[in-house]
Amino acid sequence: MAYSVRALQADDKPRWRELFDGYLRFYESSVPEETIELTFERLLGDGEWDPSGLVAINADGQIDGITHYVFHRSTWSATVYCYLEDLFVDPAVRGGGAGRALINAVYDAADAKGATRTYWATQEFNYKGRMLYDKVAAKSPFIQYRRPV
Repeated sequence: MAYSVRALQADDKPRWRELFDGYLRFYESSVPEETIELTFERLLGDGEWDPSGLVAINADGQIDGITHYVFHRSTWSATVYCYLEDLFVDPAVRGGGAGRALINAVYDAADAKGATRTYWATQEFNYKGRMLYDKVAAKSPFIQYRRPV
């Protein structure tokens, strides 16, 4: 299926929320309601360092996937890096091109910004997503550590 990708808009909120909730369930995570509301507001912001949101639109005009990305400075480069923070496609249509379209749109945004690295992380058990990621990116040898809370 062919997908178009566009910036997240305010009236996308109900479908965005449905997909974002699915994303959180997939990763067995939860986020406080106030943080979800703040995240949506930030995704619609226009500040230089606000995260950005994109949606994948199917031929019927419905949103099948979402992604969020953020630009940041690096101590290793004079340019900026692009972190693709969230990517989720409705499970009913996975494998149909929405994920690839969203990643390519993030790549385009990174190129337009002059980013010299676009990267993301996923959990090891995300086998279906990793099948796509192996086709569109190179796997890093880094292991992520987090401070326990």
